[in-house]
Amino acid sequence: MSLDLIIQGEEVSTPDLKALHALAGASGIARIDRVAHQAFRLPGALAAARDAVREYCENTALDFAFVESGRKFADMGLVAMDMDSTLITIECIDEIADFAGRKAEVAAVTASAMRGEIDWPESLRRRVAALEGLPASTLAQVFEERLRLSPGATELITAAKKNGIRLLLVSGGFTFFTERLKSQLGLDYAYSNTLEIINGKLSGKVLGDLCDAAAKARHLRDTRSTLGLAREQCIAVGDGANDLLMLAEAGLSVAYHAKPVVQAQASLALNHVGLAGIVALLA
Repeated sequence: MSLDLIIQGEEVSTPDLKALHALAGASGIARIDRVAHQAFRLPGALAAARDAVREYCENTALDFAFVESGRKFADMGLVAMDMDSTLITIECIDEIADFAGRKAEVAAVTASAMRGEIDWPESLRRRVAALEGLPASTLAQVFEERLRLSPGATELITAAKKNGIRLLLVSGGFTFFTERLKSQLGLDYAYSNTLEIINGKLSGKVLGDLCDAAAKARHLRDTRSTLGLAREQCIAVGDGANDLLMLAEAGLSVAYHAKPVVQAQASLALNHVGLAGIVALLA
């Protein structure tokens, strides 16, 4: 199987490209257009050079990926994305907790759960309990004042729609946010958790079954089956330990600015460029 080495960064210097070309034993260097950052394809790369390339890129703040030559974005059929710290820049539950004066406490639990150190369902229940008594209007404040798309999200979504690729948002967060993002961005599917609201206030509980790691994976499988897609036609993107089962269900799994446990198991990692880097991988 012939491989291309994809190198990406906000700035990629000529000396770095030449060094990586030599390390990978590549046969050429070609610039990848249509992305805001800098991206290059080095065809004919040697798989045995992976460790050397990884070390070089870690020292130069560059993203790299070995991809099958000839594989195109248009060949894919589904992009499944996590929401918090992936499609968007914030962790919604941490920002909601800020209005209760408990952001640091809740954020610490969030970070530990994303690293895979504590049970995710239990961590969610603990964090949601900290929101009890907050006005439901707090959710709208977070959405309007704090929620921002991750860099490159618009480019990824636009490219997916142009190529007829369906978009699935599957989150351990909350339907208040996923449904609004689905509507605003024109996503095809969205699944997450529902916060219970009683008399205009958050009760500190979630309703129904949790959208946990197993549920995320199931939603990807079910959507893939409904669309009649092969595993190899699916891309999954996430950042935390509760995304690992979902990532394992996709032919191409992307650890996006992710925790080490995720980077160790995903097909590739993007640590320096935005979500548009996924498009560049298969340009």
